[in-house]
Amino acid sequence: MKRPSLSLLQRGGRLLALATLAGAAMAAQAGIRIEHWRLANGAQVYLARTDALPIVDVQMDVDGGSRRDPAAQAGLAGATAGMVEKGVRALGAEPALDENQLGEAWADLGAEFDVGASADRMSFTLRSLADPVLLAKAARLAAREIGDPAFPDAVWRRERERIAAGLREADTRPGSVAARAFGQAVYGGHPYGQEMTQATLAAIGTEDLRRFHAQWVVPCRAKLSIVGAIDRAGAERLATQLLSRLPQQGCPAAAPVAEVPPLAEARTERIAFGSAQAHVWIGQPGYRRADPDHFALTLGNYILGGGGFVSRLTEAVREQRGLAYSVYSGFSPGLHAGAFRIGFQTRPDQAAQAVTVAREVLARFVADGPTPAELQAAKDNLIGGFPLLLDSNRKLVGNVANIAWNDLPLDYLDTWRERMNAVTVQDVRAAFQRTLQPQRMVTVIVGGKDGAGS
Repeated sequence: MKRPSLSLLQRGGRLLALATLAGAAMAAQAGIRIEHWRLANGAQVYLARTDALPIVDVQMDVDGGSRRDPAAQAGLAGATAGMVEKGVRALGAEPALDENQLGEAWADLGAEFDVGASADRMSFTLRSLADPVLLAKAARLAAREIGDPAFPDAVWRRERERIAAGLREADTRPGSVAARAFGQAVYGGHPYGQEMTQATLAAIGTEDLRRFHAQWVVPCRAKLSIVGAIDRAGAERLATQLLSRLPQQGCPAAAPVAEVPPLAEARTERIAFGSAQAHVWIGQPGYRRADPDHFALTLGNYILGGGGFVSRLTEAVREQRGLAYSVYSGFSPGLHAGAFRIGFQTRPDQAAQAVTVAREVLARFVADGPTPAELQAAKDNLIGGFPLLLDSNRKLVGNVANIAWNDLPLDYLDTWRERMNAVTVQDVRAAFQRTLQPQRMVTVIVGGKDGAGS
């Protein structure tokens, strides 16, 4: 068995560690210029060049997230992403590599490669030293994983058993039970509300993994975000290499995914569970990430429940009444209206009172909006922390990928502070009134003999 090159690993480790130390310099740059173009195969490339570190980060996103899962095979996208890294096929003079051999190959290069799936997209990430020779080798290996995954039957059987055990264990946690019930209630039949179960897992075979990969991991569905010490010509070569093992022609139109339906009425679901704490979620469909209200909703949510100990929910639920140690609110926007949720844990016998207080705080905020002082404090905190969102290659590529995936303006990062500062109290109040209807919320309470004792 070939052992990794220690000198290369040490060199890679030292350089990767510099990402944190050089963050402040990166954030202090006058501006972040993002170039965008389309390759002949239909893939789109977004490049943010920075010479702060001799590193290149890539995130390739394709429209192959869990919203594309068949209902009877919920979890297929995540299973496919997880299996991509379990081996590659032999092709020509290139031998097959199993998961251990792939791990050693990446270690030899001092590079990193990962695959994952979210609700909207499947993401392939590559991090390598910018040295042209090393970067080319990393790109060739990544291209094999992207284009020629083996999906070995024996490994999938092992992984399926591991996932099944995880699902069984999740059923013993009240938080997991609450999350599943909340998602189903908020999203109804929309794919955002689908979760893998023992039945849907059992329905997934290796041929299903191969078909899903072949259908969705194609150049014309790909957006590649590239950040680091690389120019446009180098970025184009890198993107072309990463996609080289995939079919370059043909891209059947993808069936549209319906929007998340609004809730018609309020609904409360109580689930008995033998836990010391009741887990409570309150919410409804929120907004799409491309919504122009995003800035007003972000600032407003910080004041309502996203700002920790300075939020209204914390003041009312924790500080004034001692009903919960922590309480939060948040939006999860995506290509469709992701959920707005308020979440906390409390004693089962206090759950009904805590829910009433949280609902009252929300209704008052939607009706009246924030005070000028609250809004200014939220701006000071979020705008002051903005450089921390860009203080490494890894964070910057995530932001560029966000711009690419949601079709945001290329100058989004340059104008972020200005747009945050422009939000008024009236903007926040109007945005919350357009987005949320406190009288039509889903409430899920898990805990207590009769569902939180109420």
